[in-house]
Amino acid sequence: MTRDILVSEVAPRDGLQSVSAVLAIADRIALVRALAATGLPEIEVGSFVSPKRLPQMAGTDEVVRDAIAIAGPQIVALVPNRMGAEAAFAVGTPKVTVPVSASIAHSMANVGRDPDAMIAEVEAIHALRLATPGQPGLEIGISTAFGCTIEGPVPEDRVIRLAVAAAEAGADSVGLSDTTGMGNPAQVRRLFKALRREIGDKAGAAHFHDTRGQGLANVVAALDAGVTTFDASLAGLGGCPYAPGAAGNIVTEDLVVLLESMGLSTGVDVEALIAVRALLARLLPDEPLRGAVARAGLAKGYPGKGFNGL
Repeated sequence: MTRDILVSEVAPRDGLQSVSAVLAIADRIALVRALAATGLPEIEVGSFVSPKRLPQMAGTDEVVRDAIAIAGPQIVALVPNRMGAEAAFAVGTPKVTVPVSASIAHSMANVGRDPDAMIAEVEAIHALRLATPGQPGLEIGISTAFGCTIEGPVPEDRVIRLAVAAAEAGADSVGLSDTTGMGNPAQVRRLFKALRREIGDKAGAAHFHDTRGQGLANVVAALDAGVTTFDASLAGLGGCPYAPGAAGNIVTEDLVVLLESMGLSTGVDVEALIAVRALLARLLPDEPLRGAVARAGLAKGYPGKGFNGL
């Protein structure tokens, strides 16, 4: 099918790593399968990190093995270093994403390395994937690109320098992440335009959190700058454990409705997506589920490409 915008669902990774509950592997698999059935083109199913650090992600290898058997979505896993990439590639993960924080303080808290050391990790992961059958995909997200709750404002030239370095280190694409929800539309537009000027077609996804209510406004600004891939999380679940005060991701259901209402095709069945919230509520009964569309319902006349909201 023709798709204008790729929506990458991150609830099984970014969402689940941020809650106190540790789901059974069978429940994580059920969530991934339910999300895949909605037509989502890409799902980030977990991360290959030490279970001592993030027990919520223990057993990601089993989740990946099941997920890659599902026809349809691209399956992605986060890896923080070469060791994680080795584990991911060993079970056939088709694509990995690596966080490279623009904030030195956040980088040390999140992955135990400074940003320049993470670029060296990207080079090592690239070399490893070239030697792996099928040559898995490699994307980079520049975390705290719009500000850090520990360090404060992050220099924009540092963000772009790291993005260029990641592209030169072998990444297929490099996106920008508002890990702390500090970004605003003017900043988003400016940085993504700069990113595209510097690395061209390797300019990748936008990852926004809605900590201060700017998430969907930032999506529109990123669209203006040419972004065509957006991360989002079912019911807005998520938030970085190493970014104090950072709230959840933008809500996938709300993002899909926004995009489709603007005449952009996502290929996602939003009613099916909303229905998956019932599964999430059963698995995480103590977690608040956010989302304006689920609360208010779909507007009369939706769905339909070209729907103008009137």
